[in-house]
Parts: sequence; structure tokens; C-alpha cells
Amino acid sequence: MNISNYADLLTAARQQPEPQRLLFVFTQPELPEGYTAAQNKGFEDGTGGVLTPQMCTDKALDELGDFADLVEESRHMGQDWKIVFVACLAGHAGVMPSSEEAQAHLKTMINSIQNGAISKYLAYDRDGDLVQFA
Repeated sequence: MNISNYADLLTAARQQPEPQRLLFVFTQPELPEGYTAAQNKGFEDGTGGVLTPQMCTDKALDELGDFADLVEESRHMGQDWKIVFVACLAGHAGVMPSSEEAQAHLKTMINSIQNGAISKYLAYDRDGDLVQFA
């Protein structure tokens, strides 16, 4: 299935043979330590910076509504964000992974994002548009 939006992601997750728990890492662009003048200019123009994790959560599929619901729930957490990275964690033998089991995977996601290894995650902006990185 081609995933072009958040609704497609939820549909694909529901079609998997094992129950899925979705993992979310919300990020905000920031200037890196020791940034250069060129990096600062790019950041000010909205095209540079590094994506810094601000908060994370995991959700069972039955806890998720549409993207607007996710944005609204995140607003109550008090952290601003621009890009959310999403991954699915599959269960085993028909049993969904617990929230506790998801914590190690969320830490791995955070470390991957901090190291720029983001190709295995889907990314959405606050409008719910799928983001592609060059």
C-alpha cells in the first residue's frame, strides 16, 4: 500500500496481520551547537537546523483518531513541534505490544533522529502532510 497521508498510515496499520502500536516522536527545528553563519541564515529562512525531539508517545490503533486529534492532544502537552516522526511496532501471536515495551523502541527512535537516521520513519508536518527529506 502506498502511504501518502496519515489516514493511509492508519489503514495500513489496521491491515497488518499482527496488532500494531504506533510510536510518535515530536520534533522542533533548532540550530546545532557551534552553528555557522550560513547555517544560521538557512535556519532563519526556514530551511535549516536540526530536528530536536521534544516529546514522544505511543498509541494503540484504537486510541487514535484523525491527525487533527493528534495535533490537539499534543497541544495539551505544552511543547511546540513542527515535524512528528511515526513508526509502527508489531505485536506477536496476536498480542499488541504494551506501552512499557514501546519505551525502548521510542528511545531508539529518538537516538536515530538525533543522529539524522530518519529514512525508516514516516514524517508529518503539523498540517498532516507527509514530509520528504532530501
